[in-house]
Order: sequence, then C-alpha cells, then structure tokens
Amino acid sequence: MTKQRSKSKSVKWGKPFLAAAIALSCLPLQAPVHAAETDTNVRVGLFLNLGSTYKQTTQNITLTADQAIAFGQKTDNGYVKWLSIPSGSTTVFALDGPRVKLGESSDLKTVSELAAKLKSGSDKLTVYKVNRNGREVYQLYTGPYASDKTASDAAVRLATNASVKAISGLSPAATGRFSLNAGNYGTLNAASSVLQKVLDAGFDGTIAISNASNGRAVYSVRVGEASSSAERDRLMGMAASKLKGIKLSTVDNPSASAVLRSDATADLTKGTATRLYLLTLGENDRIWVDGTLDKGIRVEERAKRSYRGDLEIGVYGGQLYLVNELPMEQYLYSVVGSEVPASWPEESLKAQAVAARSYAKVQTQAVTKFKVADVVDSTLSQAYNGMSSESKSINAAVDSTAGEILKQNGKPIEALYSSNAGGMTSDPTEVWNGGGSNLFSSVPSESDRAAAANLKKWYHVALPNGKVGYVREDNVKDMGFDSTGFRKMTVTAQSTKVRPLPQIQSGVSELAQMNPGDEAIVLELVSESNTYEWIRGPYTSSQLLSTLKGRTTTPLPATIKTIQVSQRGPSGRVTELKINGVKVDVKYPDMFRTALSGLPSTMFDVVSADPYTSITSAVTAKSGTVSAAQKKIGASAKTGGLSKGLAAVGVNTSTVSSGTGFFFVGRGNGHGLGLSQWGAKGLADEGASYKDILLHYYNNVELVKE
Repeated sequence: MTKQRSKSKSVKWGKPFLAAAIALSCLPLQAPVHAAETDTNVRVGLFLNLGSTYKQTTQNITLTADQAIAFGQKTDNGYVKWLSIPSGSTTVFALDGPRVKLGESSDLKTVSELAAKLKSGSDKLTVYKVNRNGREVYQLYTGPYASDKTASDAAVRLATNASVKAISGLSPAATGRFSLNAGNYGTLNAASSVLQKVLDAGFDGTIAISNASNGRAVYSVRVGEASSSAERDRLMGMAASKLKGIKLSTVDNPSASAVLRSDATADLTKGTATRLYLLTLGENDRIWVDGTLDKGIRVEERAKRSYRGDLEIGVYGGQLYLVNELPMEQYLYSVVGSEVPASWPEESLKAQAVAARSYAKVQTQAVTKFKVADVVDSTLSQAYNGMSSESKSINAAVDSTAGEILKQNGKPIEALYSSNAGGMTSDPTEVWNGGGSNLFSSVPSESDRAAAANLKKWYHVALPNGKVGYVREDNVKDMGFDSTGFRKMTVTAQSTKVRPLPQIQSGVSELAQMNPGDEAIVLELVSESNTYEWIRGPYTSSQLLSTLKGRTTTPLPATIKTIQVSQRGPSGRVTELKINGVKVDVKYPDMFRTALSGLPSTMFDVVSADPYTSITSAVTAKSGTVSAAQKKIGASAKTGGLSKGLAAVGVNTSTVSSGTGFFFVGRGNGHGLGLSQWGAKGLADEGASYKDILLHYYNNVELVKE
C-alpha cells in the first residue's frame, strides 16, 4: 500500500514518527524521519478508518460543486476521466455490496410510507428511480449488507415483514454479482440508449463505468443481478428472446467500477432523484475528483463544508475514505482560520501560519500514521474546516509569510502548539516520557492571560437547600455582609440559573433557579472558566473510574477515596498521581488529561466536592461574631474555597479526600508544548513581531524562506 500523490512520488509506508500538533493521543514517541524529496501538496484525510488510530467514517460521500468538475479513476499510470459533475448539481458516491430487492412500485406514496416504517430497523430502504416505457417506476432495495449470507437472511426476514407483505407485488430476493453484458460503449449516451431498451423489456439494468484496456473510459450496460451463475444462465435465455439485436455476454467485472443509479431516497415526496455511483474498488483503486483552487466542492457529510483542490475516494479498512489534496498555502488558509480567530493581531496570525506550515511540512515529507493521508482535518493534526474558515486577514497572514518555515539543523521542525499554556509552556518530560528538549522547554507565557480578559466574574454561592453553584455577576445583586458575618446575594431576574461551573455549558442542566428576593451565601468570586483558568467537575468516583479504565495499567479500586498529586514537572504540570495512595501508571504524563474525564490540561489541583454546610440562620456567639469553624464552610481540602486552588496550581500536592467527588481546578488548554496560541495573541497585543513570538516559544531554530 502506498500513500498516493497527484504531483509527486509515492511514499512507502513505515512506522509513525512524531505525531500530531494538538491532541494528546498522537504526541511523538520517537525521532522524526525526513524524506529526501520536497512535496508542495498536502493530503488531508476527511473520512478514514484506521481503527484505534483514527476513525471518522461515512456510508455516503455527497458532493456539490461550485463549478463543473470531472471525476474518474486514478492509477499509477495516470488519470482517466469518466464523467463530469455539472455546476450546482449533487452527486453521491457509496460502496456497492450485497442487497435485497423488494420489488417495484409506481405509487410514490406507498413507497414513502414503507420507507418510514423501515427507517429505524437494520433494513433501511433505498429507492432507485427508473423509466419503463415512459412511466416512472421506483425500485425498492435494502442494504448493502456485510455479506451474501447476510443479504439472504435479510430477504427471508423481509418476506415475513408485515409492512412489506401489505404491498402487492413485492417479493424480497437477495441480489448478486452475476450479470449479463449488453455491450461496452464509448459514451454514456450510447450506453443509456441501450439501457432504456433493457428497462422497457422488463429487465433490471444499470450502466457500469470503468477503464478499458486502451486506457479510456468504457460504459457497459449490465442486465440483471443474479445471485448465482445458474440463475444468470436462466436470465440469458429470457433476455436473448426479448432483446433482439443486442449481443449478450457474461460480465467480466473490472476491479474498479462505478454503477450509475438515480437515487430518490432523499425526496420521496416529489420523487426527485440524485445521481448515485455505487463503487467497487480494490485496495489500490482510487476515484479522483478534479477540483479547482478558486472554487470549492461541498461535502455534505462533513458539515456541508467546501474544499479547495481535489478529492480522492478509495477504500481503506473496509470502508470509504475521502482525502482532500491541495497546495500547502491554500491548505494553510483554512488551518490558520480554523485554529485562531481572524480578528487577532496580524503578527499572531503570521506566527500561527509559520508554525502550521512548519508542522505540515514535516508531515508531507515523512511517513505518517494516517496511511493514505499526510494529516487529518481534526486537532489530531491541525484543525482544517475548508473554505468556511478563510478570511482576508487570515489569507493575508499566510501570503505574507509564504514559504517561511522554522528549521533546526537544516531540517523543518514539527512545530507543535496548543491553545493556552496557562502561563508556562510544557517541558517535554511533562508530556511524553522524554525527547524534544532541544526544541521545546518550559518558558514563561504570561501573555496567556489574554484569554481571560473582559470575561465576566461568577459568584460561587451556597443555596439554603445545600446545593452549591455559580451565578454570573451581571445577574447578581450583592447584598454585602449581614450581622453574622456572611456575605449574601440575590438575583435581578426571574428564573436566574445557578450553574454547576462558572461557565455556560450547552447541554448541561442548571443546578437550580433563583428569583429576586431569594438569598444565598457568597462563598467567593471567581473568573469565568476559560482556556487560561478553569474548573471541571464535580466528578464522582464512578465517573473517574470509568474514564481511567483502559488508560492505566494500575489495578483500579472499587471506590476512589483520595487523589494526590504526587509529582509535578518544571512548569507545574502533573507528572504523577496517586489514587488511594497508589501510583497511577499511564503511558505518558499528558494522558492524565483524557484519563481524568477530558481535562483541558495537566496543570491542575484537586479539590474535594464534599457538600457545603448550608447555614440558613447562623447564631452569633457572645462576642457577636461567627466562629472561624462556622466561616469555613465548604471545601474541606482548602481554606477559602476554589479560588485558593486556582492560585495554588503547580504548588499544592496534598492528598485530597472526598466522599462525594472531586473538582479539578487548573490552568491552560492543551499539551502546552511549543507556541501558545493565546500567548502569541497576548505578545502581539504588546507589540511583539511574529519572529519574536516564534523564537520565544521554540529553541535553537531559524526562520527560513524556501
């Protein structure tokens, strides 16, 4: 298997080297490997099945072009155009496979009702539209299934289905790959004319497109879809008597072909059909969609994003893959815009462009873990959202630094970066188990605080019913301290939400609601959780045990009673953790992020989630004041509550016990290696140039224009 390129050599597969820029799971575990040849194109995996390494899959690939584009088969010997996709039209590609044909109907309402009834089961209906003797007919299929046996079993099951039996004329039968050939033609129009004769004669028929031995496209008319050679022989006898003048033969199925269908499944109200190509592809067969750089191709299954450049469709891991191939600079238009806001200072955008280009340069010159692609479109590599992420300011930053990369010892560096370093970047020992210290080290990044600028404060409050949560400051009326020494608050609007964390979280229900006049005790005033400083939780013992499972070789206890940060690295990030006094072994330190319910970073403290003591009617002592014990309500592990935890991140390693759960209080977002995106923004705000920013975050490098 080779990683294919349209304009450069193929690169043989090998072991992965340094991996991704953002995500924990793909951090480098061995030294980089550099190829000798420069590659100006980037291959971005949009859909790809690599099992545990990377898995984003789809059954269909639906394309809409902004202008007419061609597609065909791509081989090591070149590209053969098959057909064009007209401007504005929609075309679907899917893998062919064993199916069950239920039958045909000209009653669209009946077909639509059956589709609705089968929608939730394993036998979802697909409806193809054909014309027989001037009449529109809808062919009903289910599948594809994993095997011929599965399709045969489905046919038996569907024959007893009440909804299927209720429609006259339906007789489910498994289809097969045994067909007749009604001729090979040099144009689609010629094949379509013969196909119509086949359909008018009452037979099933399709057009299959493939490459002929002369290196040109051939359009073959297939008749029938028998499940055995004996059944095909019987079909031959019937077809020969009715299709006079058409020479019939058995089909010699090519390794790569596309069967053209008119698919009406998506619109069973009007019966509008879309062109569907059912693909049969071998491991090295690829469909190439020949796009342009100025207008995009929209991929419906990828959030309707449009992409510059070309697309490649193939099969890997038994499923469709989709790769977008385009020049480096156009790739960076989207990457920079996907990674950071277009409104950020110009110098920070330039710094991001150079870092992203340097990272991508290494990936295109080396054998990667993504097999048929250099990178993928998620933060496992670099975020890449197509043309929707582009803007004038972003594109200008890329253009103004065109060709500029960071090198060390004459070779491009894998310029890892993260969202926010939390005030101090990571040392490599805090992320993986070693290496990279010549390029990365822990350096101050005070400008990361830019992420917290202009954010609202949140009141941390204890309600009379014992619940503890957060209310944003613009909804609060601060009532000051009462006679017992407690600070009280109420709210300014009806049904004000009390949230579990100091941030608005979509999909997370509020803890309670307050109305004007309702009072709560103010525990502290905290910053809104952001990429610089944050609070996560509370997580129960069972929740943490669930996310730890499979991510540690340490036997897990039945219940987590205590958590201790037992060791930290140079920046204050957690490198060792003990649960119930036992060290938790992980593959590398940064894995604590995913192992502990997806924390933003490993620069954190642990705080008990034990219930606060709600004092609704505090009784003053003889002195007229509340005792110190009464004032210390809440966080059993830290006097003063969670804000003290924020201030102590990287210092406190005490054992935290809890009977109800744990909060994690920390700073930073991401692994923290290399450039901090928010830090770069803050430095640019202060007047630093993009060169100054890059040299601050990467060691022993030079900026080179290639």
